[in-house]
Amino acid sequence: MSTRTEHHAKIAEARNVLGEVISRARFGGEATVLINRRKEAAVIVPFDFYERALDALGERPVAAPGDVLAAENIARRAAAKSES
Repeated sequence: MSTRTEHHAKIAEARNVLGEVISRARFGGEATVLINRRKEAAVIVPFDFYERALDALGERPVAAPGDVLAAENIARRAAAKSES
C-alpha cells in the first residue's frame, strides 16, 4: 500500500491560500481536506486521482446543466481516452 500526503485546512483558511492548495494538488500530488465546523467537508485532490477514482467506481463525469466549459472538457477527455 502506498501513502499520500494529506493536509487539513479550515475552508476560510484554504480560501486565503487557494493557489497554494491547488499547487499542492496539481504539482505535489497532495490532497487537502477542507474542514467546516470541525468536520471534513470536501477534499481537493490531484486531477489524475479524481479520474482514477471515477474509473474505480465505474462512474463517468456528466456536465452540470448549462456548464459549457465542463461539457467541452469532458468531451475532450473522452475523445483522448478513446484514442489511447
